[in-house]
Amino acid sequence: MIEFRDVSIFLLKNERPLLKNFNFVLNKGDKIAIIGEEGNGKSTLLKAIYNPQDIESYCHLSGFINTKGLKIGYLEQQLSDKWDNLYVDEYFLKDNPHDDIDYDRYNKLGDILKILADLNIKTNILDNKQKISSLSGGEKVKLQLAKIIASSPDVLLLDEPTNDLDIETLEWLELFINDAKQPVLFISHDETLLENVTNGIIHLEQIKKKKEARHVIAPVSYCEYVIQRKDEINKQNQLAQSDSSQYQKEMFILKQIKEEVRKANPERTNRMDALIAQEKKLANRQRILKMDVEEVVNIKLVDGVSVPRGKVILDYQLDNLNIKGLTLATNINLNITGPEHIAIIGQNGVGKTTLMRQIYAALKDREDIKVGYMPQDYDEMLNLNQRAIDFLTSDKNTNVRTLLGSMKFTSDEVVSKIDQLSNGQKAKLVLLKMIIEQCNVLLLDEPTRNLSPLTNPAIRELLKNFQGAIISISHDRKYLADVCDLIYELKSDGLYMVSSYKTGKQP
Repeated sequence: MIEFRDVSIFLLKNERPLLKNFNFVLNKGDKIAIIGEEGNGKSTLLKAIYNPQDIESYCHLSGFINTKGLKIGYLEQQLSDKWDNLYVDEYFLKDNPHDDIDYDRYNKLGDILKILADLNIKTNILDNKQKISSLSGGEKVKLQLAKIIASSPDVLLLDEPTNDLDIETLEWLELFINDAKQPVLFISHDETLLENVTNGIIHLEQIKKKKEARHVIAPVSYCEYVIQRKDEINKQNQLAQSDSSQYQKEMFILKQIKEEVRKANPERTNRMDALIAQEKKLANRQRILKMDVEEVVNIKLVDGVSVPRGKVILDYQLDNLNIKGLTLATNINLNITGPEHIAIIGQNGVGKTTLMRQIYAALKDREDIKVGYMPQDYDEMLNLNQRAIDFLTSDKNTNVRTLLGSMKFTSDEVVSKIDQLSNGQKAKLVLLKMIIEQCNVLLLDEPTRNLSPLTNPAIRELLKNFQGAIISISHDRKYLADVCDLIYELKSDGLYMVSSYKTGKQP
């Protein structure tokens, strides 16, 4: 239904290719995931399909993308803040924030109410004159999904639909994608979602130190692709190792023969010339090389950073959790001792991020612990006009460039202003800052939400082995299973301990 012919995308800034000679057809029944590391052009590709003008300021697009006659439903990665001062009902009655209200759309509000109910949003949200700015990140995603579904599109383009969604809605989204009659082309970092819904993968890679773009199109599930990719890399590397051993062996034999000829008869130049020619031919022959792949992050924790077992990290009681005069939850009690790793889950809008901010305020000035905080909105901790390297170089005795390289920042990205980085790269910066500062208590609001599915296993392993305390908010089911010792669910009437994902039971 969507045809790509020889599509190439280059960044205007440095002419770095994001995509070269891409040919593909998205057909009915396809549930295709675009994967790849941060900054590899995944969102740019979706924008190029939906509205090529959106990328003209930073990319050159060539080739042909055929969407003629198709009604496309596009979920952008983040709802524009231009909607913030509008009421929720206005969002559904306009195409753009500055448009006049389309009163004909009132007839469709009944359908939207049904979709909102499926998404666990109270239907009175359309009546109580609540502004978009007052909603949680997850609630905004749900509004976007509801608006798109109600428009009955022919094709769905979803850029990180799982961001900020609660677990119940994630499970609903899996069913929705699987049952969707339209083809779905989507980006996601949620490995569980990828495992449960995909029947095809488009993998965008940057190889040769991000100087060359490569893409792989695989008509298989995500699980099958991960296995196939690992097998292919292992096979290629084994061939390269065998070829290298054979080369070394043949060169050694030639050098021995040359030495014997030189000793036996130094004047037999014809024989020696033939051996030298054979040696040059061997050196110049086509060699089997290891597979050039985009490696995942390779970062290590600082030795000795820990919290003593049993040390009281948090003894927190809160009668009312409020925001802007609105009570979100009551009777909150949370006690944490080192080195526990805990996660807080709960429905969108219940106040998890508000609670995390208050916990940070309670802990940040403690002298007996060193607290690191990753907010859901990284800009709370970052100066967007600062360069990536300068954000970290205020710390002494640290090889900052090496650390950034271990997180797969290119030399250009190291000196780029932070506002030019992807959300995934911003997340990596915040994590690096915590490691450099040797924080032994980490407050993490959705730590894996913007990292690629190929990077997330390494980040989970890093946090799993962390010897300090972790207080986190997450809906990443693999993170909950691998990293967290205890899971709490925040509800309107309190905070409750629930089953651990390590048991295989979902809360």
